[in-house]
Amino acid sequence: MLKTLDQKLARIAADSACRDFILADAKDADMGFGISAPGPATLHSRPGRRFRSLIEFRDSIREIVRQGLVDIMLMSASTNELLTIEERLFDHSPVTPAARANDTTDIWCGQSGHYKHQPSLSFQSTTIDQIQSGRANCASGDRQLGANLGLYSITFNNHAELDRESLGNYKAFRLEAESKGFRHFLEVFEPNALGDRAVSDVGAYVNDCIVRTLAGVTRASRPVFLKIPYFGPAAMEDLAAYDPSLVIGILGGSAGTTRDAFQLLHDARKHGARAALFGRKINLAEDQLSFVRYLRLLADGEIAPSEAVQAYHADLGKLGIPPARKLQQDLELTVKQ
Repeated sequence: MLKTLDQKLARIAADSACRDFILADAKDADMGFGISAPGPATLHSRPGRRFRSLIEFRDSIREIVRQGLVDIMLMSASTNELLTIEERLFDHSPVTPAARANDTTDIWCGQSGHYKHQPSLSFQSTTIDQIQSGRANCASGDRQLGANLGLYSITFNNHAELDRESLGNYKAFRLEAESKGFRHFLEVFEPNALGDRAVSDVGAYVNDCIVRTLAGVTRASRPVFLKIPYFGPAAMEDLAAYDPSLVIGILGGSAGTTRDAFQLLHDARKHGARAALFGRKINLAEDQLSFVRYLRLLADGEIAPSEAVQAYHADLGKLGIPPARKLQQDLELTVKQ
């Protein structure tokens, strides 16, 4: 079945001024957050549990894929094996499966530990072969069984030795991916442990790192798009204007209010983003399917953020789902965009 991701990427490549927008659900939290990854327990969870189970987490993935409004479903390698390879969930879906291809130490954000406060170190739990086929050594004919799109993540910390190591590992990954026909998108986080190496403008620093990294990458190894924090209008416009062929996506970050989430997508789109990859903002929503529906409308420029919040609350009322916040509270912006 034709995938909406491929159709949109083709249209954007042919006309960078087109208004296509890529929307992804990042359900790869089990690669970093541990037991709490599925989110808080609901009324339907087993009594006594603080968090939803992995089974419930995967059920929500199935529901969103069947809804068909996101273009990409990003998963851990183990979830990708179950849903993509064994269940064949994506065979007749417009949604593209993807898997997290590396899990650097700064995403190890469980209930304890302090990894995220230490400079990011490269690490990969899985391999391209395992994402594509479920096995460490797969035959060429088995590569189409699983996902053929992966997320590769880098965090630069203005530390020459560690950043060089991260870039070296990314180079090795790109070369392997090119040889195996595996596509990837590149996630670049903001620095997580600068210490005494502070930079004057984090958005400009990340932009410089991205441009410098990709300057030495030929088309065959280039990421199909980026996933970065939204650093505001100026940083987004600078990067979008530098290379109009670069498809820039923003990550959702922490949950915040519903208005925070909807405004983030709206503002990033307005200033040059062509994709949004929301994880916690979707996973912590009172009703994920309704939340995704309004993200899709916002991504397609069919509704305003405040209007979307009000419509979302109306839907919760019809479904009999109590909102986490009253409407007026949920309409507030608590995060500076």
